[in-house]
Amino acid sequence: MDAAVIPAVGAPLRIENLRHPEPQNCEVRIRIAACGVCHSDLHVARGHLKFPMPCVPGHEISGTIDALGPGVSGFRPGERVVSSFIMPCGNCPQCREGRDNLCETYFALNRVKGVLFDGTTRLYRQDGTPLSMQMMGGMAQYAIVPVTDVFPLPAELPLEESCILGCALMTAYGAVKNSAQIRAGQTVAVIGTGGVGSNVIPLLGVFGASRIIALDVRRDKLEAARALGATDTVDARGPDPVEQVRSLTGGRGVDVAIEAIGRPETVNQAFQMVADGGRVVVLGVAPMDAMVPIGITRLVRRGIQLIGSFGCRVRTDMPELIALAASGRIDVKATITRRYRLDQINDAYAAMERGEIVGRAIVVM
Repeated sequence: MDAAVIPAVGAPLRIENLRHPEPQNCEVRIRIAACGVCHSDLHVARGHLKFPMPCVPGHEISGTIDALGPGVSGFRPGERVVSSFIMPCGNCPQCREGRDNLCETYFALNRVKGVLFDGTTRLYRQDGTPLSMQMMGGMAQYAIVPVTDVFPLPAELPLEESCILGCALMTAYGAVKNSAQIRAGQTVAVIGTGGVGSNVIPLLGVFGASRIIALDVRRDKLEAARALGATDTVDARGPDPVEQVRSLTGGRGVDVAIEAIGRPETVNQAFQMVADGGRVVVLGVAPMDAMVPIGITRLVRRGIQLIGSFGCRVRTDMPELIALAASGRIDVKATITRRYRLDQINDAYAAMERGEIVGRAIVVM
């Protein structure tokens, strides 16, 4: 199969022909229809997040089941499916407690070593050289995924565009439902309206937020945010964004501020623009050494909650999210603005790094 390989930190990706991957116990081989272009992959490629090289990136996939490994039931070849970027083992303490977005096995093996639950990769060059799997290694024609992370895709949903359910939308869903715990009538600021932030906006409407303030440095992204349901926009290149948000809210601040960039200065802005008793939800991924200075006295005396949000609770939230999309309450196509071929992967990442992609881009296999 063809796959996009990161040969080393800082090196351009190259398309290589790899051995056809084989599913092992309780695994499924998926013929990939599309894979989302996510900034997390770029963090790995640039060395901002440490990961064993060489590797195949990509973690936001949709496709059809191509083969079933031993022990798999309830699925059939040819069935349309999607997968989450978090691949829960289903057996560790976090999984048993329903917090499978914090799966200990997934973090210890896949996120650190680039392997699956048996401690080995499924990706090999023709000469037998192993390649690390960044999540399932979705920038390829096929991927091996644990059956705990395979979800049927209803006929109402388009196959290619539904790939974004597996990262952009599920991360947004987890932030809005679980971390922010949005209630009807609340005012929310969304800092950064890229691939994930843009998907937060329509979900805020679904959960009843009455006012949604979108902040970004690009006017085209702010215009897109309006179309997705933002009631107000703030150009963060202008005067102090915190003061602009407080002015829009009569000086009070917002009930919830969701930071979807992963920059110290914007996390601090989220902290400053939230009202007393409010919540700051951070879902943007940053380089490992990034730190944020937070005013301890304000945190304590004003009862501010500062919450990190990683994906969603896979086995309970993914079916809910898929059903929500199938019902038409959210549109998986709404934020997708660019499509690339696999051999254009470097162009896709370069455009994302320059900030040119409004919403989400996908690679169509």
